[in-house]
Amino acid sequence: MNPLRRRLLCAAGALSLPACAYEFPPALRQDMQLFVEDLVARHGLDEGRVQGLLLDARFLPAILQSAAAPGTGRPWRQFRPEYLKQDRIQGGVAFWKAHEPLLALARETYGVPEEIVVAIVGVETVYGRVTGRHRVLDALVTLGFQGQSRTPFFRGELEALLLLDRDGVLDPLSVRGSYAGAMGWPQFMPSSIRRFGVDFDGDGRVDLWASPADVIGSVANYFRHFGWRAGADVVLQATVADPAAVRPLIATGVKPTAGRQELEAAGVMPSRPLGEQELGALMMFEGASGPEHWVGLENFYVITRYNRSQNYALAVWQLAQAIAYVRRQSG
Repeated sequence: MNPLRRRLLCAAGALSLPACAYEFPPALRQDMQLFVEDLVARHGLDEGRVQGLLLDARFLPAILQSAAAPGTGRPWRQFRPEYLKQDRIQGGVAFWKAHEPLLALARETYGVPEEIVVAIVGVETVYGRVTGRHRVLDALVTLGFQGQSRTPFFRGELEALLLLDRDGVLDPLSVRGSYAGAMGWPQFMPSSIRRFGVDFDGDGRVDLWASPADVIGSVANYFRHFGWRAGADVVLQATVADPAAVRPLIATGVKPTAGRQELEAAGVMPSRPLGEQELGALMMFEGASGPEHWVGLENFYVITRYNRSQNYALAVWQLAQAIAYVRRQSG
């Protein structure tokens, strides 16, 4: 309370209660209150409920620190070993064995191979073992109202979280996830739960915390939505004649835009030639033995729609290959 206001109240002897013992109820920051009013106007949410949730949220400096230095930003030589560990490979084989009919049904329904779905769950949460320790409400309020970048994105995710609360899907006061607000075994953001979550077990609700069927169906649905091409390659290892000469090609990003002739003219030699209508994106990774060059195809780009990091996408693909290989070898 403002000190001057407190002194004035304490001097008001006519009040029936001791004025100096009274505290005015907390109020939202102006920008947060405007956010609430916008949600009420557009979605008809209960203003008191939304205000109460936001008042309960905490701004967490640790969230901002994690967002400023994401783990996916490490060099590939450091990133890869963490995600190609035996526990993720053997865990993936076990997950596939335990849920083989569901994974096969997801492949038939959505066109996404079992090993890709399994690898996503393995990379994200080690098959549901590590789903995040931060309260999602705190993470999204912190990043949406205290963050240094992408605040509109995180406010949009906070909006989606509040809509999930309205629909009875989850309780924002208790649900936990990553520092960025991702939840469940597949680490879906709130908007992804609303858009891509699938009731694959048919029990009338989408549960990404305790239903392997819903997890599998939702991941496969996500990939189909972003254009996964069944039976197509994902990424090709490549050699380059002159690493300096291909830097402009690398700088164009992960979306495939270069055809066979353009790659050959730049001295890029993928492990197989691109098809006549096939496009690729040249990437460079800092490997343990030096630079590695890879040509990402359309399916690789689809993996980056799940997580924008090239390290992430390559780790998913390599883990998927390792899981499929060990599964074949084990019979």
